[in-house]
Amino acid sequence: MTETLKCISPIDGSVFAERPVLSFDEARAAAARARQAQAAWAARPLQQRIDLVMAGVAAVGAMNDEIVPELAQMMGRPIKFGGEFKGFNERASYLAEIAEDALKDIEVGEDASFKRYIRRLPWGVVLVVAPWNYPYMTAINTVAPALIAGNTVVLKHATQTLLVGERMARAFHSAGVPEDVFQNVFLSHDTTDALLKARAFDFVNFTGSVGGGQAMERAAAGTFVPVSTELGGKDPGYVMEDADLDAAVDTLMDGALFNSGQCCCGIERIYVHESLYDAFVEKAVAWAKSLKLGNPMDPDTTIGPMANVRFAREVRAQIDAAVAAGATAHLPVDPADDGGAYLTPQVLTGVTHDMEVMREESFGPVVGIMKVSSDDEAVALMNDSKYGLTASLWTQDLDRAVAVGDRIETGTVFMNRADYLDPGLCWTGCKDTGRGGGLSVIGYQNLTRPKSYHLKRLGNA
Repeated sequence: MTETLKCISPIDGSVFAERPVLSFDEARAAAARARQAQAAWAARPLQQRIDLVMAGVAAVGAMNDEIVPELAQMMGRPIKFGGEFKGFNERASYLAEIAEDALKDIEVGEDASFKRYIRRLPWGVVLVVAPWNYPYMTAINTVAPALIAGNTVVLKHATQTLLVGERMARAFHSAGVPEDVFQNVFLSHDTTDALLKARAFDFVNFTGSVGGGQAMERAAAGTFVPVSTELGGKDPGYVMEDADLDAAVDTLMDGALFNSGQCCCGIERIYVHESLYDAFVEKAVAWAKSLKLGNPMDPDTTIGPMANVRFAREVRAQIDAAVAAGATAHLPVDPADDGGAYLTPQVLTGVTHDMEVMREESFGPVVGIMKVSSDDEAVALMNDSKYGLTASLWTQDLDRAVAVGDRIETGTVFMNRADYLDPGLCWTGCKDTGRGGGLSVIGYQNLTRPKSYHLKRLGNA
């Protein structure tokens, strides 16, 4: 019996979409077609690949009126926010702009006898396993530079956003990218595991849970196929005594609660200098209370349901455990909170690092706030985490932010902003957040392999 993947809409619990998975033989054949197509794709001029990828991006943009309500149905983000095309296009456009410089030969030296250089070559077939929380933007982070660099791409998207990969493939094919060069596939975990063990791919990019990343690494163990992982975080914000209080509240609370808190680099814990603590908490609670929880298809809704009842159950358990241990929950249960996917956003004080809500990834609309008295105390607390994706520092002093940032175990340091991927910077992490790096010049370096040329001229007069 063929296994079927089902996207359950968080709006009402109905089956929004379903697709049969490929058998192992069908999946292996898809990977083989990608491998067969790769050499001809890589042989095309770089500018032609860039143009085709950007035409595919534009074709996705042309679908935006259909994509926005579809995303609301699949993962609950309110239609009010208009989808992801702005970031999707920004990232692809920047990567297209830097491609020539990022991929050019590294000249080492040339004289009458020798020419030496390092060339960047595509790995071959790249598997992209993308998450549901920002399904278009997270996918394009790797799809665009992988294709531009001359790889072929096989995209496996999350079941919660089952139709995203289909739409992307349809758009790119309509723009002229050959079907075997960019394929969307529906795979079971067992088939994905078997393909990795069989070395069907040459590079793997995975965004998801720590457990999922560990499974990918185990499957690829001994194949020497690189596995790049981005596995979430428990990202902190630190508000120093000289911070712009209103800006800090607005940005950090948006970073904590936008998309129902379902952001890889969302703010999940906030440390505030004691001189600003009471004012910050008062304003943060008011900010959270201003949100309207409801059906994401309603244009007045500003926070929708979590993507899955199971995810909301885990966040509720963290909140309940924290309150039972002495934390204070500042928001009353919202009338729209149904005990299922619709979850009241919450601000917690009186929290400690003994509580799971301050240690484990929540990935939901809850944030804990703690008082600190110094940079040393804040740094110690920020580093007291098994994750390391981003940290957001709030101060008027750039040098101080850099000094504090140098001490934080994280992939990105923000000053006076949060929850944003700058495509010119490497998107990376440390500790259980994973390894590797996307976007920027480094993203291209990771999606290609170096090949050295040491050429000796003979018979020179």
